[in-house]
Amino acid sequence: MKLVEAKAEFINQWGILGSQWGINRTMAQVHALLLVAAKPLSTDDVMEQLNISRGNTNMNVRELIDWQLVQKTLIAGDRKEYFTAEKDIWKVTTKIMYQRKKRELDPMVQVLSKLSDIEGDKKNADVRAFTETVVNIQKFAVHAEKTLDTVIKAEENWFFTNFIKMFK
Repeated sequence: MKLVEAKAEFINQWGILGSQWGINRTMAQVHALLLVAAKPLSTDDVMEQLNISRGNTNMNVRELIDWQLVQKTLIAGDRKEYFTAEKDIWKVTTKIMYQRKKRELDPMVQVLSKLSDIEGDKKNADVRAFTETVVNIQKFAVHAEKTLDTVIKAEENWFFTNFIKMFK
């Protein structure tokens, strides 16, 4: 398979994958293009390679910057903005998990917190069923947060272990 075909297939598949982790397909494709780019790309480069509009490109690049998956890069002597993607897939994964937590888990935890203290007869089957369900979902949310913290700690430990190895 030639590089052009392989790159197109990767971008297409990453676009499909992106919709699984909460972003639109085009945003994931922009991310994929920047992920495999050998050098920073401008808005024009992204537009040309993905055949999308300037507005679509700008909107998706800004959102990727908000997700901390893409950074703006300046090139001396050039007035254009250039963009690069985080290449460390472990960091990409943890940043995606953080964003999913912030956008999905945190709001759910806030709502469940309000719902867990309902008025009514605690012996009533409906009240009991509702309360038990809310409490179980809250427990799940706490475990999900702990799991995320463990993954982040694993990244820190990996970094320090490999950093120390470099100087031995």
